[in-house]
Parts: sequence; structure tokens; C-alpha cells
Amino acid sequence: MTDIRLILASASPRRKEILETLGVDFTIVTADADETCELLDPGARVEEISKRKCLAVQSLLRERGEFTTDTLILASDTLVTLDGIFLGKPRDRADAFRMIALLAGRGHTVASGIALWYRGRCVTAHELTTVHFASMTPEEIQTYVDTDEPMGKAGAYAIQGKAARYITGIEGDYFNVVGLPVRRLYTTLQEAFHMTL
Repeated sequence: MTDIRLILASASPRRKEILETLGVDFTIVTADADETCELLDPGARVEEISKRKCLAVQSLLRERGEFTTDTLILASDTLVTLDGIFLGKPRDRADAFRMIALLAGRGHTVASGIALWYRGRCVTAHELTTVHFASMTPEEIQTYVDTDEPMGKAGAYAIQGKAARYITGIEGDYFNVVGLPVRRLYTTLQEAFHMTL
């Protein structure tokens, strides 16, 4: 990505860490975007919200006079679904407990969308991963919630954190569950813009 200025349109520490691990140079810029969405398909939903985040940052950069022709904007959104129910970030500890109790002993789907804006085009894609949780006692759930790790996380857990002790397996891209589907990002960049990470 020589001479390309990559903007990560996300304040997520997890997405930042993933890009750093990949050795990619980038700058973080965030802007408010409407995340309410009526779409019921998880993949379509995270793509739409990712696109809104991407376009909000593109608009902000233009307003600031910081936009160049070689600016590539990356936005992402992650959502956990179970039985058609969307589990976003918990409102409080009680909500986090409710979510983990729903996930315990079952498999659920994590959908992460990406949106890439470059030279007048906005391209979206998504990845789906199935995550299996072990059964958990109410005491185990409360102990996990009390760590505060669930706060600010879709589905009220971080697979790369303390929740790892309760994960029995995954089907699909691990990084998708963390918050950025690396393989999907790589292939989308190649196919849409003929560039690589």
C-alpha cells in the first residue's frame, strides 16, 4: 500500500491492534454515524453500518481539508446474533449478564462488516463466524461480568480476553470475532482496488 494513506474509521482498540500486528501504517479518525438499522440480515446490517461510518469519516476529512486522492478509508462494524436476536454492546452489567446467559452452552454467529472508500468508490463486504460457548453457572457468568470486560463489546464478551476460558470452539475467521475480518479485508482490497495489506 505504498503512497496510500490508510484511515481507520474506528476507535476500537481491537481493530487498532489487529492492523498493528499486520504491520500496516494507518491513522485513526472517527466521526458520528447513525447506527440504527432496520435490516434483519446480519451481514447486510453490518455492511450498511460500516458504510455509514466510512462515509461519515470521508465527509469529515473533506470538511477539514485533509482529504487527498490517495486516502483509503476503512470502517467496520461487528454484531453478535442468536436466534435472530441482535446482541450489541451491553447497556450495563445486568444487560451483560443477560447476554452471556443467552450465549452459554450454545453456538452463535458473529458478523463483521467492512467498508472501504477509495477514489470515489465505497465497497462493502462481511464475514460470518460461529462461536461456541461452554455451559456456565450463574456464578461463572457473574464472575466474568464483574471483570467489566463485557462492557463495550458486541455480545458482551471478548474472545481474545478472559472469555477465552469459556469458548469451546469456533468455525471461521478468529479475527472476525475480535472485530476485523482480516482475510475478507485482504481479498476485498485485492478484488476491488488491486492492492494488498
